[in-house]
Amino acid sequence: MSYHKRIIFLVGLDSLIVLFSIFIGYFILQPMYASNPYPTLLFSSLSLLVCHHAFAFRYKLYHKAWEYASVGELIAIVKAITFSVAATGVIQLIFMGAMYKRVLVLTWMLHILLIGGSRFSWRIIRDRFIKPNNSKKRTLIVGAGSAGTMLVRQLMKSNDSDIDPIAFVDDDLTKQKLEIYGVPVKGKTDEIVKIVENYNIKHIIIAIPSLSKSEIQAIYQQCSKTNAKTQIMPMIEDIVTGKVSVNSFREVEVEDLLGRDPVQLDTDSLKKKITEKTILVTGAGGSIGSEICRQVCKFHPKKIILLGHGENSIYQIDMELRQAYQQSFEIVPIIADVQDKTRILEVVDFHRPEVIYHAAAHKHVPLMEYNPKEAVKNNVIGTKNVAEAADIFGVETFVLVSSDKAVNPTNVMGSTKRIAEMVIQNLAKESNTKFVAVRFGNVLGSRGSVIPLFKKQIQAGGPVTVTDPEMTRYFMTIPEASRLVMQAGALARGGEIFVLDMGEPVKIVDLAENLIRLSGYTVDEIGIKFSGIRPGEKLFEELLSEKEVHPKPVYPKIFIGKSVEVEYDKVDNLVSNHMMFDQHYLKDYVVSLANNREMEVYGVVNS
Repeated sequence: MSYHKRIIFLVGLDSLIVLFSIFIGYFILQPMYASNPYPTLLFSSLSLLVCHHAFAFRYKLYHKAWEYASVGELIAIVKAITFSVAATGVIQLIFMGAMYKRVLVLTWMLHILLIGGSRFSWRIIRDRFIKPNNSKKRTLIVGAGSAGTMLVRQLMKSNDSDIDPIAFVDDDLTKQKLEIYGVPVKGKTDEIVKIVENYNIKHIIIAIPSLSKSEIQAIYQQCSKTNAKTQIMPMIEDIVTGKVSVNSFREVEVEDLLGRDPVQLDTDSLKKKITEKTILVTGAGGSIGSEICRQVCKFHPKKIILLGHGENSIYQIDMELRQAYQQSFEIVPIIADVQDKTRILEVVDFHRPEVIYHAAAHKHVPLMEYNPKEAVKNNVIGTKNVAEAADIFGVETFVLVSSDKAVNPTNVMGSTKRIAEMVIQNLAKESNTKFVAVRFGNVLGSRGSVIPLFKKQIQAGGPVTVTDPEMTRYFMTIPEASRLVMQAGALARGGEIFVLDMGEPVKIVDLAENLIRLSGYTVDEIGIKFSGIRPGEKLFEELLSEKEVHPKPVYPKIFIGKSVEVEYDKVDNLVSNHMMFDQHYLKDYVVSLANNREMEVYGVVNS
């Protein structure tokens, strides 16, 4: 039915209902009135008819999709009818000297019954008698709160949606056995498996945007026991601001299953540290370095210097930031090797950054076991070059991106990272520059991490290779790692090692199983193969030992530690003579040097 035909039909229908209601009211109450009620009846009928249409247009009763009528539409009907009957009473009083209250009350009741019935019958017919689309996916909604009910209402209004909401699950006891927009609440989240089987559910949507990571993990563990596809509803804030629509569902990601909420930034302190300042990021083309650049740019620095050895990676992050920020501030791409001290001094001298984030490093554990001299050159000497340039030219803050593998290191990569920490802590003793290091665990999605490797193996049909069934690691996301680096710079006083409270370590085999399920397969279909521990790897990683950790964080989820005095002449010996050492001797030397330094912990009172 076209728009104009629809308006004509509804106006005509309402006119008949209005006239019928007032005539019925008068004839029921006729003995109470004069023997000739028709002049009064005619005048009241015309008055009510005009008033009704006026208020019907005011409350848009002729512009609503009544096949989706709900409480809001019912309220609009009651308002329109109440005001139209009241206005008719006032007209009677003004022009006829009396208000026929009993007739008006009876007319009001009939009016609501007939107008409301005529409108809501459309929805009843649609919901009960129109044959549903059997091609729609039978869907279970996890969460019967505001987000879940908003989702169901939106899905019912959409003719294009291929999702058929069958049931809710919610842990709120007051909602059990209720119906919301015709969709029943069938149980709690620990009954997901049973409900999926009983109702032939093919699709699950987690519609509780406020869930913590640990709560998402618990719900997903239930969902993963079924064959239904699981998705997550976007954040309410993103829906309200128009970034996404209600039914723009996203896949569950490995990041959602870390079981730990990410660290939040202290934006005020970061604005003071970054906004309108010159920032230098080394390793700017890498996974962590490029994300640090993205996060820094959100605070609109005066200038950001993208320094890296790889031409292509620097070009990519340079183009990305220029497109995103459209010359809002100066972006300077620099091709340089941190091992080239003369070039580094030249860059720092020319640009005079206030803050340096040093992310350039070799990070791959097995590769560095085979190439210890390159690990020393890049991780130790490269750090020394950039840190000494920061000291010489009065940089305010220098932040070293370190690793959990620097704790009691057994491999070359971790040992060179630990020695790099020694380098900056030695400089921190007499420098005006605030030198700090930031330690965190494995970064999901970074180059060399297990996630890209697992995804390739799953795409190839498997098996997924895991070194050992007991292998565990701490994990964090690339944005979270980058935020921690920036927050450490804001908290820096000089000489600290900042460590993130990363929650419980994750078994690599559990991570592999989750990724297989998220890819739409079962573990039996892909398979997991144990390949054995690689050179230099540990079964378990540490961030700080228990006696090294200050009992209270200096910032939510961030702890701090500091090394005791180091015999720095041994570090100088390594820097000066590493090329003359035999490869096997060099490996033993750096591991020994890194492990001869015990750590003590001190707390920062004011963060």
